[in-house]
Amino acid sequence: MVTTSDTASRPLLVIYAGGTIGMQASSRGLIPAGDMAARLEAALATLPPLRRRALPAYALWESPEPIDSSSATFADWSALAALIAAQYEDYAGFVILHGTDTLAWCASALAFHLQGLTKPVVVTGSQRPLGQPDSDALDNLEASLAFAAAPGWREVGLCFHGRLLRGCRARKWYTRDDTGFESPNWPLLGELVDGIAALYPARAWRDEGAPRFELSARDPAPQMVRVTLWPGIDATLVERWLEAPQVDAAVLECWGSGNLPDDPALIGVLARAVAEGKPLVALSQCPIGGAAPGTYASGQILNDIGVMSGDDMTVEAACSKLTHLLAQGLPQEELRRRFLTPLAGERGAFTPQVDNA
Repeated sequence: MVTTSDTASRPLLVIYAGGTIGMQASSRGLIPAGDMAARLEAALATLPPLRRRALPAYALWESPEPIDSSSATFADWSALAALIAAQYEDYAGFVILHGTDTLAWCASALAFHLQGLTKPVVVTGSQRPLGQPDSDALDNLEASLAFAAAPGWREVGLCFHGRLLRGCRARKWYTRDDTGFESPNWPLLGELVDGIAALYPARAWRDEGAPRFELSARDPAPQMVRVTLWPGIDATLVERWLEAPQVDAAVLECWGSGNLPDDPALIGVLARAVAEGKPLVALSQCPIGGAAPGTYASGQILNDIGVMSGDDMTVEAACSKLTHLLAQGLPQEELRRRFLTPLAGERGAFTPQVDNA
């Protein structure tokens, strides 16, 4: 179904994957609701006439089994990427309606699946359902359609509260506030001003050439653990996590710029995991800034044993990128090179991208 004005030669494709935006109230709380086509049209029809006419044409694809974003997996986002790849030539851009709990994870995963985009992919959702009084859903939908139709940028973006963020730089920041998301280590890509999508081209990711979609997925999917340091962390606990045969990699959330306790047992556990071929990545627990192991002597050991710096990446981007690269079946040296190289604008403001290890 193609609706709204015919301002573009090709419509956008709106993909309703699930989430709060498409739910409705019940006696047991919010539940998924159907007939999104009629509900979207009814909501858009309430916009002032000039803003309504300015919206691009779109077609709707509605998932027969909406994703519960709290239970979403990388397999779900791989399927979304495959859907976009299959429909890529038929549409001018894409808007994905998804739940907010894992919206930033979805955006990061899509950024690595859909490298080299030549048209926009916008993910959005809402804190309250479409049509509910005081809902933010219509504002997010209008802004997402405007950004997806705006010329001049071509990457995966996350749109919320009238702001366009790089998808692989975004994090869910607020449980209820309409702002929803922040991009702690990269500025906004654009803002909606009086219904007009205003872009900041100098901040966009420049990836020249044809699309390089990487859609292959390993079955079962790669598994990793997130190890967040805390004072007095027991090395034997970390060892149990890392020695598990189903664990392929780990993300270490360190202190400050990439520091860890001066604990020979813990360092030994990490060194053995790297030696066994399990990639380890160091991030900072600080949301703003980045990890630069070696700034302090307590972090230099991470460089010495071969732990990769996550630089200023979000944990969503680091885990998504590592999962994606593991699924490609790359040799260790190539996986390391690609992880340390920005592939979708996910890293690069604080430390060198590639080391000589």
